Amino acid sequence: MARFDRYMLSQLLILFGFFSLVLVSVYWVNRAIGLFDQLISDGQTALVFLEFTLLTLPYVILIVLPISAFVAAVYVTNRLSSDSEMVVLQTAGASSLRIGRPVIYFGVLVAVLVAILAHVLVPAARTELAGRSQEISKDITAQFLKEGQFLHPTSDIAVYIRNITELGELDELFLEDSRDPTAVVTYTAERAFLVRAVSGPRLVMRNGLAQTFHKDTGRLSTVAFEDFAYNIGALIGPSGARNRDLRELSTPVLLSPSEADLASAHGDLPDFLFEAHDRFAKSLLAIVVPLMGFATLMLGGFSRFGVWRQVVIAVVLIILVQMVSNVAEEAARKDAALFWLAYAAPAVGALISALLLYSTSMKRMRGRTPKGIPA
Repeated sequence: MARFDRYMLSQLLILFGFFSLVLVSVYWVNRAIGLFDQLISDGQTALVFLEFTLLTLPYVILIVLPISAFVAAVYVTNRLSSDSEMVVLQTAGASSLRIGRPVIYFGVLVAVLVAILAHVLVPAARTELAGRSQEISKDITAQFLKEGQFLHPTSDIAVYIRNITELGELDELFLEDSRDPTAVVTYTAERAFLVRAVSGPRLVMRNGLAQTFHKDTGRLSTVAFEDFAYNIGALIGPSGARNRDLRELSTPVLLSPSEADLASAHGDLPDFLFEAHDRFAKSLLAIVVPLMGFATLMLGGFSRFGVWRQVVIAVVLIILVQMVSNVAEEAARKDAALFWLAYAAPAVGALISALLLYSTSMKRMRGRTPKGIPA
């Protein structure tokens, strides 16, 4: 049995790695396509795109690992049953729980990986990603100033630039400011460039013309200038400290948030507590999910037609556990005293696994009882 444990565990780990690689690649590519369009259209380089995709990878892996563990457990159990290895072990007197011991070991290994991701890597990656996103949002040239296009940073401002040089100078600038409905101002300049100031960024225009159209009188006034500084704070909106996502915060902060933590993040105390305990629950669920797949497939015996019915039942049970998780989350985020509902999904999954393994054991015992002798 010790050799069988090592054999089954090795099969689980190999297939777990394979399915994780496939699922992470599919999920990551799907997210990367939208991220690529967004960043490249904003004028960012391929290195920025690569940085952002790498920072989203820990969260993608966190989502995929339990799914990969479930698929690996179902696949290995099905293959061992098809090769009659399960039948040999059961005939030798091994119980379903004993046969499933490698699955429990496997679940513990996956739970450790999930815990590292949930408590360390994902918060760190989310914090770095949020910081880089904020830096890029302040990059006026990349976000709003693009050559050869009419841009509308706000509904009252239109900008057009014929060319942006390698030094960052703007050739042939057109800017229309209609924030004042009674006086629309249009600026044209041969050249312009951005400068930073204490009160905010400024757009300095050289050799241009300012035309003001007064709607109430219908008159147009023009002023020629050699140098003119325009406050572009309206293009980037008000600045200030951003509200942090709960996924950026460390687990100790979520468990005991201060008033400053509550004020600086999206969410109230129930959200903080649920997010913290949900990280622990994800690790427990990583143990339960593959065990559910194994226990469900053990319900059926050897069949030439396969175990597709048991596979369908296993998928339905996983969906049921996910529904329990969704309902529990909705309730726990409304009341801080209900934080323990974060563990509802792994608890229900463990109960289902125990019932399935018990049912399988009882079925095997009844099958071995001779006729005429009560079980």
